[in-house]
Amino acid sequence: MKIKNYGYKKMYIDGQLVDAISGERSNVVCPATGEVIAEIAKAGKEDAEKVLLAAEKGFKYWSALSLGERTAWMQKLKTAILEKQEELRTAMVYEMGKTYGGGAEDIDRLVEALEWYPAAMQNMREEQIPDYENTHTHKMISKPAGVVVAYLAWNFPILNIGYKIGPVLASGCSLIIKPSEISPLSAYLIGEILNDINFPPGVVNIIEGPSEIVAKTMTSSKIPAVITMIGSTETAKKIIAESTTSIKRFGLELGGNAPFIVFDDADFDKALDLAIALRFGNSGQVCVAANRIFVHKSIYGKFVKAYAKKASELKVGLGTKENPDVFMGPLASRKGRDRMLTLINDAVDKGATLEFGGEIPTDLPEGGNWLEPTVLSGVSTDMKVFKEEIFGPVAGIMSFETDEEVLALANDTEYGLASYIFTNNHQRIARFTEELDFGEIQINGVKYAIYLPHGGFKESGIGHDCSHLALEDYLVKKRVSTAIF
Repeated sequence: MKIKNYGYKKMYIDGQLVDAISGERSNVVCPATGEVIAEIAKAGKEDAEKVLLAAEKGFKYWSALSLGERTAWMQKLKTAILEKQEELRTAMVYEMGKTYGGGAEDIDRLVEALEWYPAAMQNMREEQIPDYENTHTHKMISKPAGVVVAYLAWNFPILNIGYKIGPVLASGCSLIIKPSEISPLSAYLIGEILNDINFPPGVVNIIEGPSEIVAKTMTSSKIPAVITMIGSTETAKKIIAESTTSIKRFGLELGGNAPFIVFDDADFDKALDLAIALRFGNSGQVCVAANRIFVHKSIYGKFVKAYAKKASELKVGLGTKENPDVFMGPLASRKGRDRMLTLINDAVDKGATLEFGGEIPTDLPEGGNWLEPTVLSGVSTDMKVFKEEIFGPVAGIMSFETDEEVLALANDTEYGLASYIFTNNHQRIARFTEELDFGEIQINGVKYAIYLPHGGFKESGIGHDCSHLALEDYLVKKRVSTAIF
């Protein structure tokens, strides 16, 4: 298995590619083999302080531009990204195990965000407020909030950038991107693209370094107006605690524990195919993955058998352009892979049946974080696969008999991001739409798009990614009241 090496990559701060002030570097490791594929400049406290000042300066410049001027720069960036999309897609394959085909989604969402959000900003209208005594006129004006710090997850390295850079730049804010230490390579490549097109200094900045130093320095600074994040709930709580040196705004897309409910009147084949795609796509490392699969008792046996068969047919490997039939790559980290084995053992010890998988493939490189797609039936509420966000290629299936039972099971979680139901009963759809405690309810199908709101309830976050609602995370409102003479 030949692995590409990308050499050394620098941070992007204040419109320049720069080394860390300390000169430190860190390695990027391919999860398919354990080989080092790149070195990156490793930020420290001084770099974090430097980038905050750069972003503060960048905000003053960027917020003073017209929307038309900002749009022109965003279009220039979009064009440059499309010219480099092959390199970006390949980098994601090698840095976190995404398939080449899966990388297309990342690129598409970034490109769409750069194109869609300027138009969405243009379409925002000043809100007029009636005056009931007819003594004044009132309107609300939206203004950019300030410097935005974005902490991004590793599972969709470029898509996650798109979800932030689009609304942030359209709103008039400046941005500091801190990618995950697992998959920083593609973000650093975006920094090279920004440098190549001479993007205005300080408006977008990209650095990576130890969170306990770099993130803490930025979060606790009084410079950021907004902290936005895609990641775990526990990390978000830590960030909120560290941010209290000043009043900041938050946009947090966090963990999920999505129920996937299949009733006996559902389109069986469609539900089956989507349950496979939503569990094993991106090796299960998706916040909206089908985490807990509930199947009506009357079709449960048939579903489990068909599901295990389909899982057994999925090809596992390194999904390069030359291997288009690979459906599932390695897990992004050894820690993540080992956690899957713990979840599987916990479930089996508590009575679940291992229908397929659960083993480390022997025909793939030993240094990789490989795991077979795994199917568990007979899952119960005391198992970790029921309680925790799985974030890997392990499917837990359990049966139910009544609507009341499955509704209670589905809502039995601290999370509230995505949920899925498959039924043709309109009364049931109406009830579950009302009573499922999740920010997204998808019925008899699945759709995600840049114009559709993406957000959760409870421990799953604050605010929204995608849609016009994402702009609200980066805008502040002024009320302007004028006396009538």
